[in-house]
Amino acid sequence: MRVIPKDQVIFSFNPHNPNRYEVDDGETFWVETDDCYSGQIKDKTVLRPDIDISIMDCSVGPIGVKGAEPGDVLCVDVEDIQFAPQGVMVTSPGLGVLGNRITRADTKIIPIRGGFAFFSDTIQLPLTPMIGVMGVAPARGDVHCAIPGDHGSNMDTKIITIGSKVYLPVSVPGAGLALGDLHACMGDGELSGTGIETAGKVRITTTVIRGLALKRPVVETADSIYVIASAATLDEAIPVAVEDMTALLMKKKSLDFADAYRLLSATCDIQISQVVNDAKTVRVRAPKKNLGIESFYP
Repeated sequence: MRVIPKDQVIFSFNPHNPNRYEVDDGETFWVETDDCYSGQIKDKTVLRPDIDISIMDCSVGPIGVKGAEPGDVLCVDVEDIQFAPQGVMVTSPGLGVLGNRITRADTKIIPIRGGFAFFSDTIQLPLTPMIGVMGVAPARGDVHCAIPGDHGSNMDTKIITIGSKVYLPVSVPGAGLALGDLHACMGDGELSGTGIETAGKVRITTTVIRGLALKRPVVETADSIYVIASAATLDEAIPVAVEDMTALLMKKKSLDFADAYRLLSATCDIQISQVVNDAKTVRVRAPKKNLGIESFYP
């Protein structure tokens, strides 16, 4: 199976980025990635203030998918995630929700083996693998890979994991897919400003869908559909996600706005993906079984 190496990366999503790789519609392949620090932190002596933050959150790609055109949707099936033997978590003054309480920078190296992250001698965490950055080229502008938006990018959404399907709106020929920022473990919010950051590789299948209008990313798991929205604040992101889910329920259940809005309030959940990036990310979860919805597409 083809392996796309991590030597071609972008630091921002831009409609003018040339595709560095090209894959077929429906192709399955591996993508190698560095951690979010571009491999700069090798041991605990390297602190966040020591590294070059201009090369953080780079994403491997862009990967052009043959046949993808503006107005299409790119479906990315996440089939496997494998990690390097260790991950890293840093603290530094100002980092995360309680960064004002951090007085000195500190780096923690966390071994990864046998399906666990060895946080300490007494704390072993089962791996909860996820992809922090996954996106396509936006219709316009230049958006750093650390910033999420309607094109995806640094959504830091823990449900983007093995078995998930990620649907992204295509704005340029080939879509311009790029991804990176793997986490061995991360809780909702990424509250300290970091998950267990690690290098690794991801096996995905990319499929072009035509005739499906999409404004923002959607993620589907075995039991749920999630709409994802990012904005400057949570208060701004939440109504966008709620609007998207209401529209989805109107379409899937043939309801008018009022009934879809009521159904959403009775069955769906608002969830926080991350609160530490320049734009905040939320999602609304719709349980497929309770709503009698088999899939997002078709």
